[in-house]
Amino acid sequence: MPLHPQVRAMRERRKQEHVPQLYTLSVDEARALDLASIQAASGSVEQVASVADSTIDGPAGLLPVRLYRPILDKPLPVLVYFFGGGWTLGNLDTSDAVCRTLANASGCAVLAVGYRLAPEHKFPAAVHDCYAATVWASSNLDAPLIAVGGDSAGGNLAAAVTLLARDEGLPLAAQLLVYPNTDYLSDTRSLHDGDDPYLFNKTSVAWYWNNYLAADDDGRNPLASPLRAPSVKGLPPALIITAEYDPLRDQAEQYADRLSEEGVPVKLSRYEGMVHGFFCMAGDLAAGAQAQAEAAQFLRTHLAGIS
Repeated sequence: MPLHPQVRAMRERRKQEHVPQLYTLSVDEARALDLASIQAASGSVEQVASVADSTIDGPAGLLPVRLYRPILDKPLPVLVYFFGGGWTLGNLDTSDAVCRTLANASGCAVLAVGYRLAPEHKFPAAVHDCYAATVWASSNLDAPLIAVGGDSAGGNLAAAVTLLARDEGLPLAAQLLVYPNTDYLSDTRSLHDGDDPYLFNKTSVAWYWNNYLAADDDGRNPLASPLRAPSVKGLPPALIITAEYDPLRDQAEQYADRLSEEGVPVKLSRYEGMVHGFFCMAGDLAAGAQAQAEAAQFLRTHLAGIS
C-alpha cells in the first residue's frame, strides 16, 4: 500500500520545514535534534506509579538506568529496554514515553538502560552494557520473569543480549524487537528501495553502522549481526515489529524467519504504510500507539500470563 496519509503529512512537514537528515549534522547536533523530534512526536506522557533514576556497575564504570513501575506493592516481571538511535543517538529520555506506556499497558516494570554510545564507544561496548544491565535486573529486581526489548538499534542490542544470555545460562522469558538491524552485510530489496531523502533511508543505515563499527569484520560478529549467529535455537519467544517503508524491513523479517525455522516461537507483525521510527511516534501516528499496544499485550502474555 502507499505511505499512510499520516506519514505523508509528516514527510511533507519535514520537506517544507527543511528538516535536515541527521547524517548531515555533527553527532552532537544530531543527538539534540533526534531527541527533540522524538519528544515532539511521542504524544502525551503517561504517569506511572514510580520512576527512579540510578546507576549500576557496568563493564566500564557506572551505567545509568531508569526504572518504571506501574504498581508499587508487589514484585513485577521486568522488561529491560534499550532505546534506538543507531548506537549513536539517544539517552534515557529518548525512550521515556514508550517505557511509561509499556509499563502501564503490560503491568510490568520497565528498566531503561543508558548504554555507551558510538562513535566514542565502538562495538561491542553497547552490547556489554546492555547485557550487564540485564544480569543486574535478574539479580536485583526480585522479578519473577525478565524480558528484553528495544527499537531499531535497541532491537539489535536486545537480540544480541538474548544470544549472550542463552550462552551464559541467563533465562529470559521474551524478546521484543522493533524494526531491528540484524545484518551489517544486508543487501535486500527494502534497503535498496529505501532512498527517500525525507525519511530514514539507506544512507542513514550506513552512517550509523560506520559510527558503531571499528572495522568491517566486526559486522560479521553475531553480536553486531544476530542474523549471522551460527544458531538461534533456545532463544526466548519473540515479537518482531516491522514497517513497510523501512530499509531495515527485510533483514528484520529474515530474522523472524530464522527464529521460526529453528523452533523459536515468533510473531512477525508488519505495519503497512509505516516508516522506520513509527513505534515512538504515537502522538503523530496512530499505528505507533497500535504497535505499542501490541507490544504490551505480548509482554502481558509472556511475562504476566495474561492472554
